[in-house]
Amino acid sequence: MSESNDLNTLSARFRGYYPVVIDVETAGFNAKSDALLEIAAITLKMSPEGWLEKDETLHFHVEPFEGATLQPEALAFNGIDPYNPLRGAEKEYDVLHAIFKAVRKGLKESGCNRAIVVAHNATFDHSFLMAAAERASLKRNPFHPFVTFDTAALSGLVLGQTVLAKACATAGMAFDNSQAHSALYDTEQTADLFCEIVNRWKRLGGWPLPSAAPEDTPGGDDPL
Repeated sequence: MSESNDLNTLSARFRGYYPVVIDVETAGFNAKSDALLEIAAITLKMSPEGWLEKDETLHFHVEPFEGATLQPEALAFNGIDPYNPLRGAEKEYDVLHAIFKAVRKGLKESGCNRAIVVAHNATFDHSFLMAAAERASLKRNPFHPFVTFDTAALSGLVLGQTVLAKACATAGMAFDNSQAHSALYDTEQTADLFCEIVNRWKRLGGWPLPSAAPEDTPGGDDPL
């Protein structure tokens, strides 16, 4: 494999991080007390030419954990009935076990070291993911405990927009507001947006970078 192709691998592009796009729907804003109700995750891959693409999609409805708070305002906003049997909701442990298993598989196949959450206003989604993993006592959490890629910040830099729908529109992507606030739809849109931003930087000539020794690169020797 040529040096150029080496630089276009997923592991080289993100310094060993394996990006996974996440979106959650919840029964409030407090990750410790409010229920996680829906989650979607999309893994990413690189084409042989170094273009970022969507890979595997996982989507689950989640049972409220025992003692969870259900904020009426949040349920009115996302339109979720937590106890509707037609949701096919599953326990947090089973949902996260499935997601983590798929992510660990992707880590191995891509040669990456650690998964990283990609999300729009990522602190929110990351906090609910981590709180649910702690409740489920899942010891092999592949995600970094605090580092994220936030597409709201990236969109502000690249597109001058921070709202997901407006960022997508500015990037030339269709956005259906009637489907917004579905974890699956928002994850798909966020994944497309993140890929567009990364690929746009490549099209503009910003990647691959000229060779630089790690000691000459700010943050180049930071631990994962």
